[in-house]
Amino acid sequence: MTLTKGKILVVDDDPHIILSLQTLLEQHYTQIRTLKDARGIPGQMAEENFDVILLDMNFRPGETSGEEGMKWLHRIQEADASVSVIMITAYGGVNIAVEAIKIGAVDFVVKPWQNDKLLSTVSAAFRLSKSKRALDRHRSRERILGSTIDNQFAGLIGDSPAIRNVLEQVEKVAGTDANVLILGENGTGKELVAREIHRRSSRRDEVFISVDLGSISETLFESELFGHSKGAFTDAHQDHTGRFEAASGGTLFFDEIGNLPMPLQAKILSALQNRKIFRVGSTKPVEIDIRLVCATNQVLRQMVADGSFRQDLLYRINTVEIEIPPLRERAGDIPLLADFFLAKYAPKYRKGNLQMPAYVLKKLQKFDWPGNVRELQHAIERAVIMSDGKSLKASDFLFLTESDQGTHTGEDYNLENLEKWAIHNCLKKNGGNVTRAAAELGLTRGALYRRMEKHGI
Repeated sequence: MTLTKGKILVVDDDPHIILSLQTLLEQHYTQIRTLKDARGIPGQMAEENFDVILLDMNFRPGETSGEEGMKWLHRIQEADASVSVIMITAYGGVNIAVEAIKIGAVDFVVKPWQNDKLLSTVSAAFRLSKSKRALDRHRSRERILGSTIDNQFAGLIGDSPAIRNVLEQVEKVAGTDANVLILGENGTGKELVAREIHRRSSRRDEVFISVDLGSISETLFESELFGHSKGAFTDAHQDHTGRFEAASGGTLFFDEIGNLPMPLQAKILSALQNRKIFRVGSTKPVEIDIRLVCATNQVLRQMVADGSFRQDLLYRINTVEIEIPPLRERAGDIPLLADFFLAKYAPKYRKGNLQMPAYVLKKLQKFDWPGNVRELQHAIERAVIMSDGKSLKASDFLFLTESDQGTHTGEDYNLENLEKWAIHNCLKKNGGNVTRAAAELGLTRGALYRRMEKHGI
């Protein structure tokens, strides 16, 4: 007989009751824990997430009030509202057991019990506990997805040999559970590739959780990724599900993996190896089942050589590497991309059937695009907003001038223009690598991202 994968805790001061329940339940469930003293309950619950707890109503000889059982029922519910509690009572304590059900117990069993009936009661409680936990995970996923998912994500657009090669690699790797590392400059569409891998995988009906490691404060890294328990730190007023736990069953996408602090790299590695995580402030392991996809615009092998990235973690995350070409290397895709963005933004800004003349497309194809597809998208959106006629003009794209393509004339002292010129050329010089460009400009990555957004780069 196959055992049900479940964790049951039996709490009773009578060793004969404990032995009887343990002998019966271990024939049906994989893990049975027992306690003679109810004071051990907090310690056991700190170590494990139990599905069902069978709890005696009285723990002292001659005691029949059930007060102690009610007290521990409250304590259990405060510690874990998802666990199903079954009260154990003598025949004379049925009325008290019914009161326990009113305040949260799922059922009760009367001593002496019938084995079949007890197993049926435990089975129902087990299913209820699983349903509660599934609902909690679903709600946690919805909260995280509400803050991360972008309904505007489209598929990969392009027909160039470079993009066809990327799609071929995606097709080969998607059906596996191999960890994938996506390389490419900022704005090339690394997250689109990650989503495409998920969409074509066996996990397509499960959740896709995206985490931008470049935007998370270092002090919040551990809580965001692993979650935390209530009371773990000053502002931890309730349990918080981390991204690993929320993504279980689906795909977890780490963007800008090169920004992961060195101390946290060891914990990520441990989570990937053991398929378990620990919430901040908790010693209970939480099993996870994720497919990991990472992305970076940094040279991780150089970071390994510099001692800022763990070599063993690199080996773990790059079972397969996919490199996304910069837009300047697939200029033939620009007409398709331009048509897509024009069709998206013209209706949005009520510009009707706005056209993109061939001469404008040619100018766009000659531009270097240090910000890649993202910069093209922002440029077309701005051009649509600023356009007056039925067709876009080169003048609607302010960067299509000699000064904006890299040679500042020295005659324009407008600080906004100078800043845009400096950012544009520094990104170009550093091959679109935001981290290196930010360092050269004397900015943080976050500050540079904000300025890029402001200038449509």
